[in-house]
Amino acid sequence: MRKWYKIIAALVILGGIAGFLGYHFVYNKPHTDYEKADADFRITGERLFDLYTTSKAEAQQTYNGKVLEVSGNVSSVENPDSLTIVVFALREGMFGDEGIRFSVLQKYGASANELETGDPVTIKGYCTGYNDTDIILEYCSIIR
Repeated sequence: MRKWYKIIAALVILGGIAGFLGYHFVYNKPHTDYEKADADFRITGERLFDLYTTSKAEAQQTYNGKVLEVSGNVSSVENPDSLTIVVFALREGMFGDEGIRFSVLQKYGASANELETGDPVTIKGYCTGYNDTDIILEYCSIIR
């Protein structure tokens, strides 16, 4: 009977160690700093939008989950709640403008609000995909 207690105690200790290591290295992993990350691709907004609208599956496989540096002309800057979103409108759709929407990091909000319609700009951010109207990039920084 004592042998079983030793085996159970060893399993409990090993389980505790595994749980701690799992928490420490997986759950508690630091987040990526997208502002300092190198861009995986540099592309114009028009080309990126064209790729997503003509061959969505291929573009998703190539660009989703990647850091992109996108160049284009500002169409508008939106400020819903505490977010700042820079928009490259590339086509008039059924429900309004379609194009690329960049959710800007809070520290770039002021410089994003200074952008005027038609200003050329380069923005770096993390591509989360295409929702059949807009390409969405998050954690964006303005490079100019």
